[in-house]
Formats: sequence, structure tokens, C-alpha cells
Amino acid sequence: MSDKVMAQIMALKELPLAELQMEYEELFPGQKAPSSNKVFLWRKIAYQLQELEYGGLSVEAQGKIQQLVQRSNPINNKALRPESMSGNKPKKSDLSRDKRLPISGTVITKEYKGIKPQIKILGVGFKYNSKIYKSFTAIAKEVTVAH
Repeated sequence: MSDKVMAQIMALKELPLAELQMEYEELFPGQKAPSSNKVFLWRKIAYQLQELEYGGLSVEAQGKIQQLVQRSNPINNKALRPESMSGNKPKKSDLSRDKRLPISGTVITKEYKGIKPQIKILGVGFKYNSKIYKSFTAIAKEVTVAH
């Protein structure tokens, strides 16, 4: 990268948000700054400056990206979608299981006031002290002796 472009990009990093937004609107005519996040705007502006200086992606590279998206992106490729995304009615088990939870069989251990409760993740629910619970919150209340 040329020193000129690098210096320009690094100088942008020090600008206040309002000036970054004005810079964005100059580089992208007719578009208002899409965010009030300084880092995001700085990156978008830096990319655009480099693209103007060196050129963007080649037509070949853009085509390859589109092929990869079509082939391996489940949102754009219906064949890769889970049933619940493809329009079929989702199974009840798909609706009741929180996707943020670890897989079934995982044991979570966290120290709390000198004790280390071990909670096992089940297909539906949790196991703690040989007892099945519907929610993690119920276990937390028992461990912390909350009402």
C-alpha cells in the first residue's frame, strides 16, 4: 500500500464521528453514513479509499464469491437449509431447544461460593444432583438458594 493512502487512512482514525460521517458521504455520493460506529465507518472508508487507489475485485473474483455463496450459504441455497428454514413446518423439538445451548451431554461446571455444581445438558432440559430441570434458571435458584 502506498504511503499516501496509508497516511490518509491513519489520519481518518483520529477524526471525530461527525467528520467521519461527512467523509463517508463524500466517498459514497447520495448515501448517508449507515452507522454511528466510528470503527465501522473507518473500515468502510479505508476500504473505499484502497479500492479507488488500486481498483476493486476483479470480475473473476466477484464471480467466484457468488459461486461460493450459492454453493455453501444455507440462506441462499435451499438445499442446504435445515427443514425449519425451508418452509416446512418445524418440529416441536426444534422450537423448544435453544440453539445457543451446547450439545446434549455437555457438562457445565462453574464455581460458586466454594462449590462446583455440575450441570449436564440434556436433549430437553438439564440434570443437576440427579434431578431433571426444565430451565437453567431453576438450577441457578437452587444453587444460590434464591427464592
